[in-house]
Amino acid sequence: MGFLDDITKIVGEKLSGGTGGGLIEQAMGLVNDPRTGGLAGLVEMFKNKGLGDAVSSWIGTGDNQQVSGDQIASAVGSDTLQEIARKLGMSGQDTSNGLAELLPQIIDKLTPEGTVPEGDLLEQGLSLLKQKLFG
Repeated sequence: MGFLDDITKIVGEKLSGGTGGGLIEQAMGLVNDPRTGGLAGLVEMFKNKGLGDAVSSWIGTGDNQQVSGDQIASAVGSDTLQEIARKLGMSGQDTSNGLAELLPQIIDKLTPEGTVPEGDLLEQGLSLLKQKLFG
């Protein structure tokens, strides 16, 4: 099974669980946000907020360490979290819990070699993923 198939499976499971495609798009938006420096910036932000071991496990080739919704909320900041929640019509807690499930899996699949891809490679991967998921 390829990278995009893995992500599609994850997304399908999350969609059937009721979190909705909007949360997935928002999670992908966090990963590719130029304001935070894209994936590399997001990884650095998580490390600076005390989630270095967790995010390193998502990038590495072993098992992904779980994080709580509260840890994600602390890492991304309340303003960003509330903005996402407002866009989706979800509570902040539901949003942070959903991101806590999605972000480790998305980051894991975007870093199959155990390294963070640079610029164009990441953008191409996210673009292909978005096409496959949302037509």
